[in-house]
Amino acid sequence: MEQDEPGVEHRDPMYFGYYAQLQHQQNMLQDTVRTSTYRSAILLNGPQCFQDKLVMDVGAGSGILSYFAAQAGAEHVYAVEASAMAKKMEKLVKDSGPGKNEFMQGKITVINAKIEDPNLPIPQVDTIVSEPIGVLLFHERMLESYVYARDHYLKPGGALFPSKGSIYLAPFTDAGLFTETMAKSRFWEQTNFYNVDLSSLYQDAKREMFGMPVVGHFDPNQLMTTPTVLDTHVVDFATVTVEQLKDITMPIRWTTNYTGLMHGVAGWFDLSFAPPPYDQSTLDTLTDEQRQLLAGTTIDMSTSPSADRTHWQQVRFLFKEPLAVNATQQIHGWMRCIVNEMRSYTIFVELAMDASLLSDAAQLDTSKKSNGDYTFAAISCHRPLVRRGVWELHEQTYNYNYNPDVTQPGQQIEYNCLYQPDSLMDTYNDME
Repeated sequence: MEQDEPGVEHRDPMYFGYYAQLQHQQNMLQDTVRTSTYRSAILLNGPQCFQDKLVMDVGAGSGILSYFAAQAGAEHVYAVEASAMAKKMEKLVKDSGPGKNEFMQGKITVINAKIEDPNLPIPQVDTIVSEPIGVLLFHERMLESYVYARDHYLKPGGALFPSKGSIYLAPFTDAGLFTETMAKSRFWEQTNFYNVDLSSLYQDAKREMFGMPVVGHFDPNQLMTTPTVLDTHVVDFATVTVEQLKDITMPIRWTTNYTGLMHGVAGWFDLSFAPPPYDQSTLDTLTDEQRQLLAGTTIDMSTSPSADRTHWQQVRFLFKEPLAVNATQQIHGWMRCIVNEMRSYTIFVELAMDASLLSDAAQLDTSKKSNGDYTFAAISCHRPLVRRGVWELHEQTYNYNYNPDVTQPGQQIEYNCLYQPDSLMDTYNDME
């Protein structure tokens, strides 16, 4: 992909303005899965990673992770926050004392800056905590700042919370979502809208509507296969580089559980909070006694459609044309995610029922059209066994039709137009 490396500087005022508002901080704080997981990870690993340690909180926001680190006995916490939320955090910290947040008195220094700014008054630290996570793990590109902090401020062998992220991708069916998206597009098919013919914009509307990632919770019964940890794309925060985060390719190989129509690709992530050491070579050199001394508690958190809901939800990428698949068939493909200048990523996906029909993700031709949208290089004819799509991860739309707390009208997979194959035993019984 030939282009100048996109920066995010022009987006910073809008981005940091958003996170300077207490209502948005409250939305994250009230995500009990997120907040309680971080608290458990910090307090349960307090003796090894926080007690009497120097800690940095990157993108501290409301400061909640800094407060947890102080509760875990940190010697001092450096809370780095680029938005005006730093002033509110500082107000809370300065107001601590006997009878009111006494545990943080004199323990937290708030630094109103970006971690990439030069000459920050921060020493080398023992532990870094951060919540640098966005939709599909990497939206908003805060992971780059997390890795920058690791490279510039973390002592050798220091702790990272979180330590690892795992991205899951799976095929899904959702005729309702597809129909709803088509209906929005078909508005622009009208030839007599108050005596105005809009139809010349129909293809543009369809490309726009289907090019918007759909964020929201969905019924896990709509998944056509259930990915396992063996199918994940792992991002090891102890080793990943900033350059690797700018261009991510995830290979896809699914075996479908059901016969039905695949309307697109669903994605979510898990987070892992583990104490160091993070490299196997170091672990192999330790004695059993040393391992016991270093032993901490690993905490995992999932944002899957089957897990407790979080503010990250899940994301789905709709194809403009569904793909018909049979149970036990294999689907091959890839997703390539390339950073853009909107603090996010451009997502390319190609899937095929035959691996020989796939193009090479590394050779992706991202020719830029005159309207500024990326697209695949044109193909000469329709290929019924191949589906392609391009999405801008920052141009999200939202769908809240599914509520797991409400009894659904049908719990069997047939309600989602998915069909299991007959087992051999059932087939033999039918023949008797």
